Parts: sequence; structure tokens; C-alpha cells
Amino acid sequence: EAGHFPPPLLPSSATLHNYRELFLRAGMGRFLFNSLLISTCVMVLSVLFNTLAGYAFAKLRFRGRDRAFRALLAALVIPAQVSMMPLFLLLKQMGLVNTYVGAIVPGMAGIFGIFLVRQYARSIPDELLEAARIDGAGEWRIFFQIVLPVLKPILVTLAIFSFLGAWNDFMWPLIVLSDQGLQTLPVALASLSREHVMDYELMMAGSVVTVVPVLVLFLVLQRYYLQGLLLGSVKG
Repeated sequence: EAGHFPPPLLPSSATLHNYRELFLRAGMGRFLFNSLLISTCVMVLSVLFNTLAGYAFAKLRFRGRDRAFRALLAALVIPAQVSMMPLFLLLKQMGLVNTYVGAIVPGMAGIFGIFLVRQYARSIPDELLEAARIDGAGEWRIFFQIVLPVLKPILVTLAIFSFLGAWNDFMWPLIVLSDQGLQTLPVALASLSREHVMDYELMMAGSVVTVVPVLVLFLVLQRYYLQGLLLGSVKG
């Protein structure tokens, strides 16, 4: 039915046969695990490091802060593809090629994430932080007990963006992961389309499997995501 034109709106008989074939014959379970592992690690580490850096650029005073931030913004004009070869050679020297760590490292921090957190953190009143310091709170206590709760909406937004970026990434896993057992879902689906060019049902089932985790993540976090958008529109 998938090869018919125009395709039917509803299938003549619903079946899960293609999903069973996808996991049993094509081994998509392993690729799904790889994508979930890499994307989750990238999401957690990206939120951690981007939050620390963004808060530091927004509220901490240190020498060269503004110059360093402007240099980071200037680096946004450099295409990501330009840095792939130097990064690959660096990871090769460190022995991280064809490992999960090699696929995770480039997504641990990003200029856009730092910029996103920094702009949101600037809305936190300086008087609130100074009052906490006067009461004897250290910088780490201020960060975890005062700053993080305020940043929750933007952190959820950053988490969704980070997960989506790692989940949909095709080029970097294709370059750094040569072992078939370490490949991610987008790379595996691309190889599936080459091996089974006319098997549209199997390819469509793989596309659904690719979309479901992202949809679940958004549904779970949509309340905080929408809250961040609304707060941003009010503050703007």
C-alpha cells in the first residue's frame, strides 16, 4: 500500500509486522539504545556546563568576561563542519574515536546554550544574589538554591534542544563511530534505505521509532517549555 499513488489514507489491515521485522531482522533495538544513551548524556552534560558558563557570564565578575563572551559569539559564524576534521584528529590522538565518549564530547557545551542561559540569567536581580551573600551563602549554595529554580524553564528548553540536536545528528556519529554496533538510529536508518531501497514499510516504521522518543520527551516537559516561552515573551 505504501507504494500506491495516491497512498491510501487508512491501511486496509493494521499490523505490527514491520516493527517486529525492524527490531528482529534489522537489529534496531541496539541502534535505539545507542541513540538514547548518547542523546541523554549530551542533554545532561550540556545543561550542566552551559548553565554554569551562562550564569558565570551573566552574574559573576571576572577579568575579560565581556571580551570572552564576545569572542564566543563571534565563533557562531564558523560552520560546525569546519571544526569536524580538527576535532576528529584530536579525539583520535586521545583514543576516543569509535567510542561513546567520542560521540558525546562535542555536544557537552555549545555557544548557543551558553548564550541562551546567559540572557535568561541576566533577568535575576543582583539585589537577590547580594542579599544571599550578605546572609553568608556561598556561591555554590546561591547557584543551586536560588539560581537554578529561577532558571528551570530555560533549562528545560535547553534540555529539549540538546536532546533533539544529539538525537537527529547524522554527520558526526557517521564520522566518529565506525563500529556498526555503536551506530546511532539516523545512521542505521540511512544504511537501511540503501540495503532495502524498495522496502518502504520498514523505512516508515523506522521513522516512527525515531519520532516517538522525541515526542514523549516534549510531552513530559512541555509545561516547563511553554512556561519558559511565556516568561520570555513577558520579559521581552
